[in-house]
Amino acid sequence: MPAPGSIVGPVAALINEFSKLPTIGPKTAARLVFYLLNRPRHESQMLADAIMEAKDRVRFCSICFALTEADPCTLCTDEQRDPAMLCVVAEAKDIFAIERTGAFRGRYHVLGGLISPMDGVGPAELHVKELVERVGSTATAEILIATNPNAEGEATALYLARLLQPLGSLVTRLAYGLPIGGDLDYADETTLARALEGRRSM
Repeated sequence: MPAPGSIVGPVAALINEFSKLPTIGPKTAARLVFYLLNRPRHESQMLADAIMEAKDRVRFCSICFALTEADPCTLCTDEQRDPAMLCVVAEAKDIFAIERTGAFRGRYHVLGGLISPMDGVGPAELHVKELVERVGSTATAEILIATNPNAEGEATALYLARLLQPLGSLVTRLAYGLPIGGDLDYADETTLARALEGRRSM
């Protein structure tokens, strides 16, 4: 395989675009591009169509801010889920990680990120106001804060706990079954399930 830096034209442009994806470096991007170029044209067209269809049809739920095709989303309208249990996550992708465990049957609220002053992200840039309004207008017994166990996740969890505890709901945090500095979407189902079962008050 040629070195990524020696490639020019549309191939180099495509490698550059793949390199912008999370966890994809230049070498992996080059492998993906050359794989696609060696496949039949219709397979590349199917991939492009699937991406554009997702971009056109998928939006954020107006209640919980999860990714959805229908608004409100199925998580918010499912009557089998416990409306008194609310799990707060940083990103929509974290919902998929928790749902894989089958250990949580409440509702969700997506913040849209984590508090990170160094990156210019404060509470005003997140769906914190909507969270407070939601908890204040519904009978929420427990709020589980399921942010990543890293510096930003901990700072966000502490901020939310101070903000939400006066509202009368029990505020809990995922137990430390998760590795410090890790991401929820990389955790296996068993680790996440134990973290959910061992959540603690803040």
